[in-house]
Amino acid sequence: MRSPIESYLRHLHTELSRVTDGVPFQGIPAMAAADPQNFAICLATVDGFVYEVGDADTEFSIQSISKPFTYGLALEDLGLDAVDGKVDVEPSGDAFNEISLAADGRPANAMINAGAITATSLIKGSGGRDRFARILAKYSDFAGRQLHVSEQVYRSELKTGHRNRALAHLLRSFGIIETDPEAPVEDYFRQCSVLVNARDLALMAATLANGGTHPITGKQALGIEAVQRVLSVMTTCGMYDDAGAWTSAVGMPAKSGVGGGLIAVLPGQVGLAVYSPPLDSHGTSVRGIAASQRMAEDMELHFVRAARMGKSAIRDTYDITDSPSGVRRNEEAVDVLVSQGHRARVVELNGDLLFAGAESMVRAVSTLPDDVELVILDVRRVDEVSQVALRMLCDLRDGLAADRRRLALIEVDGTIADAVFGEDAGEEVPLFSTRNDAVEWAEEWIIARHGDPGLVPDSVAVPDFPALAPLDPEEIAALEEAMEERTIEDGEIIRRVGQKFGGIYLILSGKVATSSIHNGQRYRHATLGAGMTFGEIALGATAGQTIRVTAQGRVRLKVLSSEAIHRLEGERPELALDFWKAVARDAYTRVEQNLKEAAVRVRD
Repeated sequence: MRSPIESYLRHLHTELSRVTDGVPFQGIPAMAAADPQNFAICLATVDGFVYEVGDADTEFSIQSISKPFTYGLALEDLGLDAVDGKVDVEPSGDAFNEISLAADGRPANAMINAGAITATSLIKGSGGRDRFARILAKYSDFAGRQLHVSEQVYRSELKTGHRNRALAHLLRSFGIIETDPEAPVEDYFRQCSVLVNARDLALMAATLANGGTHPITGKQALGIEAVQRVLSVMTTCGMYDDAGAWTSAVGMPAKSGVGGGLIAVLPGQVGLAVYSPPLDSHGTSVRGIAASQRMAEDMELHFVRAARMGKSAIRDTYDITDSPSGVRRNEEAVDVLVSQGHRARVVELNGDLLFAGAESMVRAVSTLPDDVELVILDVRRVDEVSQVALRMLCDLRDGLAADRRRLALIEVDGTIADAVFGEDAGEEVPLFSTRNDAVEWAEEWIIARHGDPGLVPDSVAVPDFPALAPLDPEEIAALEEAMEERTIEDGEIIRRVGQKFGGIYLILSGKVATSSIHNGQRYRHATLGAGMTFGEIALGATAGQTIRVTAQGRVRLKVLSSEAIHRLEGERPELALDFWKAVARDAYTRVEQNLKEAAVRVRD
């Protein structure tokens, strides 16, 4: 099944592909001919899953998106105080290539060109690698693959970068750059010429979102103190003279580049990258801004809405054979569940369903095997639910239905079900208050769909009871003659804890629930239906009946009372002996089944 998030991104990509405003950057000849139709959107989570649509593999030069990563390397090398002595952290309010120097010569921040050239000058060679080799290695750590420089773009930068050279010499005149400015400005041109694609940028952003650790390779690309400073400066300065509007509308630390790339970071949750060469008057991708604004609104990615850490909402996932209900079934039905039970899957959620939590949920469901036909979401441990999560649940239901699958919910009060599905809750989307009820329903759904017709009968005649199978028809007829029929209404207690043995109860139709009390809390054990028996265990219990038996709906019973059994033992001892052998055989079969079920984990 296609993920609702992937479907959303494809729809957004198609819609924004029709936007034709802006032109590719003309200031560098090697970039002026970029195809304006190129367009990619990538979203990378902090656990390393990447959604990508469009031209995600098309490479382009990183340009100013390089600035946060070089700044981070400088901070890691020298520490905050030393770097602050050379580059301030204040918004300039100016375009990326303005001078914006303080009285002491310090650039306003590391996101404008003057500050970025200064940050590059602070990087020193180390371990046999020169300055640029270390910068490129750092970018590669963030991307999770070895990156390379476009020599064509680099040579074009060298020929046209007069203003940047002028900025470098001005910085040297103030002593901000302490050596010949030509070497750092040329390395700055090289770092801007590094080739990346939208997938690289999304993972670079996700690495910042993940506290500096690459979400796939697990490599620590940057320490958390440097990450904190980098993201702070990106928030206030990353979008230059458009930073205020960006923070208000999108609300994520971001950085754009004249190559057409744009990254945005939602700490603890996701990294976003957009690539589209046509730029606006601020030098930012037109489609990049439009896509970011739409996603921030539709997915509630603004930092005010998505303030909590985006840990996975998945607590556990398992099929119903791993944790079956307590319903006792005939042998044929059990065989169907053993072979087909994997088609029903329980997905337990916990924590907050904000964007990241909802993303992990829809990803888990969307990537289930194709033969999973029924998905049961257990949302009882979910705390806060965002509007985007509710929309994703709707999309999830629709996607499953389109694939001829079904969704069910486990929720105590039905709040989420009502908010998402309204009148459809309980019909299109069955709702249960306990896992056992949901699994019991799922088992019956699987049996009805994959078993023979009538495998779970509504009613069973006495001669057809599995427990009496070892007896011949004459013996069964004699036993039935000794039985009395009873009808029990919904909710009536049939057997109470502590009662003495009262006979063997055969369920002709309906269901009964067995339960007990421990430490003041009632625990449900099993649901029994037509063709099943109860009452025999009390015969061997010194304290009498150990469980309570309650009718679920109207129940019809045949009862071979203790008095009737006693009469049989006196009048027809051979029949009584055969009867007890049959009961013992059935009881041992159930004990074996209970031992198998005791080996699985308990969830309710």
